[in-house]
Amino acid sequence: MEILVKLFGEGEKLSVLQMSSRGALMFLIMLVLIRISGRRSFGVRTALDNIIAVSLGAIMSRAVVGASPLFPVVVCCLVIVLLHRAVGRLIAASKKFSRVVEGDKILLFEDGVFLKEHMKRALVCQEDLMQGVRKSALTEDMEKIKKVYMERNGEISVIRK
Repeated sequence: MEILVKLFGEGEKLSVLQMSSRGALMFLIMLVLIRISGRRSFGVRTALDNIIAVSLGAIMSRAVVGASPLFPVVVCCLVIVLLHRAVGRLIAASKKFSRVVEGDKILLFEDGVFLKEHMKRALVCQEDLMQGVRKSALTEDMEKIKKVYMERNGEISVIRK
């Protein structure tokens, strides 16, 4: 037990070695937690996935710098990852739950018409939409475009004519 205290330290007064040891340990723990979380964490990120990533980073940093005890931080992170996995399963199983948590795609442009009210709701200006069209369809010619959507993850997708 004394070896663990020397290696990982206690409280906020940590040596460089202790903080580095905590950082390395938290890195390994994060690898395990990411595997538990599943492949969803590696794909295109939704708002939910970003919330989880930021939360885990903030909570784990407290353990690295000694602001919170190591074990409770690890348990808290495990609970968050398991909740993320459970919510992910519910999203996959229920369209209704999926819409509540992640929203729905928004049609921004259709057959030559910019849908201004939809763009306002999506907080997208015409230049943002055009940037998405250029990036996705490799054109600025809107006559070649049938529909433009803002997807649930915030990306712009384009359907050509």
